[in-house]
Amino acid sequence: MFKIPDHQVAGHVAGAGKLGPLVDDSGRFYKPLQDGKRGTEEVSFYESFSSNTQIPEKIRKFFPIFYGTKIMKASTGIEHPHIILQDLVSSRLSPSLMDIKIGARTWAPEASEEYITKCLKKDRQSTSVSLGYRLSGLRVFIGDELGFYKPERDVMRKAGPDDVRLFLMKFVSSNLESELESGSESESKPDCSLAASVYGGDDGILSQLLELKAWFEDQTMYHFYACSLLFMFEKGLTSNPEVKLIDFAHVEEGKGVIDHNFLGGLCSLIKFISEILSDTNDLKNGLIEP
Repeated sequence: MFKIPDHQVAGHVAGAGKLGPLVDDSGRFYKPLQDGKRGTEEVSFYESFSSNTQIPEKIRKFFPIFYGTKIMKASTGIEHPHIILQDLVSSRLSPSLMDIKIGARTWAPEASEEYITKCLKKDRQSTSVSLGYRLSGLRVFIGDELGFYKPERDVMRKAGPDDVRLFLMKFVSSNLESELESGSESESKPDCSLAASVYGGDDGILSQLLELKAWFEDQTMYHFYACSLLFMFEKGLTSNPEVKLIDFAHVEEGKGVIDHNFLGGLCSLIKFISEILSDTNDLKNGLIEP
């Protein structure tokens, strides 16, 4: 049985006659093919990546499993081609999620002038240009009764560098109840109580980002434009933090050149998260004031 995913924090959302992704009970995610080149190029990337023997297994884990394509009844009730992918959160009960679009430039070199103008406007209005990445969506699980802290998408897109740092801190904080109750952003400082277990450690998000960085410093097969990193974890004894790459409608051949656009944004994000971890450790050890 198909249903609209309840975990989506960015992208096109299905509902009220709108075309959007669906999920089923077997752990698969059905993404409608976008019109024109974007849909066909995303399928081409998945086919290329899935069969590429040069991709290390330790890197494949960062990408959704690709199961092919299928023409099926879409969320609009009309037949439409879909990409069938692994539902990345199907095994999680109440995951906290963050979608981060990577790259100072979110358009491929061969894009139309109209599309470049559209993307450039968004890039300049957000932190894509200044930081090399921007936040596209966020939700943080507070508890069974209060549910999720989930800021409006426009708030996320228009966030400046200081706001981005604040949201990265809120993602790993447990004191967001006041924001849910008031319905607005609180001035209280996030406690970052989960930073060590989510961002830190050998299996934490920072360690995974550094593993990706090492690959991007070497790989010249693909250039990833407008691709996102998806962070996820669950509250509990084992938070099981994970990083995944998603959205590949604008991937170009690398032609032997390092993807500096993606790598630069990734390094900038790593710097921010490293600083949050460092500040959290210093606070814990009494080296800085709360």
